[in-house]
Amino acid sequence: MIILGIDPGSRFTGFGVLRWSSKKIEYIDSGVLNFSSYKEFLPRLGPIHSAAKLLIEKYSPNEVSIESLIYVKNVSSLAKLAQARGAMLGAILNVYPGKIYEYSPNLIKNTVSGHGHSSKEGIVNMLENYFGKKNFNTHDESDGVAVALCHALLRDKLKILNQNLNNKRNGNSLSGALKNNKKVLQQLKEL
Repeated sequence: MIILGIDPGSRFTGFGVLRWSSKKIEYIDSGVLNFSSYKEFLPRLGPIHSAAKLLIEKYSPNEVSIESLIYVKNVSSLAKLAQARGAMLGAILNVYPGKIYEYSPNLIKNTVSGHGHSSKEGIVNMLENYFGKKNFNTHDESDGVAVALCHALLRDKLKILNQNLNNKRNGNSLSGALKNNKKVLQQLKEL
């Protein structure tokens, strides 16, 4: 299974591509999409959308993971990030309905490094522990790989949560589903 991880940005977007199997996770590729040549924000949205389409055409991932919005003090920056992220998701959602997963920055850091407030360098060090020495050009690139790795490490736990919710919807015991979900959620918290 191929997983595409995306660290969205309005000027630079990092991505990582991993191959996941039940026995191992392999690094395939990573990079940075650069939109900084567009000085004005709105003209960037079309190229951001097109670049996301090209990524999924090039790598044909089975699942896509993306970092969720982060809290920023500057509302204008948050709005631009949200719009850039929306342009990417707009390109991906039609092709991958139900196959896109979103993770908070702290969950990504915690899953990859064991610490939810790990530094960028700490994330790079952990990625090198997983995949060997990689010469990431920027932290955007390593963050894209971290998003993909986070999904690879958590995807089975998410499947269990979804199965439990589906069991509940199909008339099976609500209390049983909630007990199972509590166990899985506790495991996620312990990461």
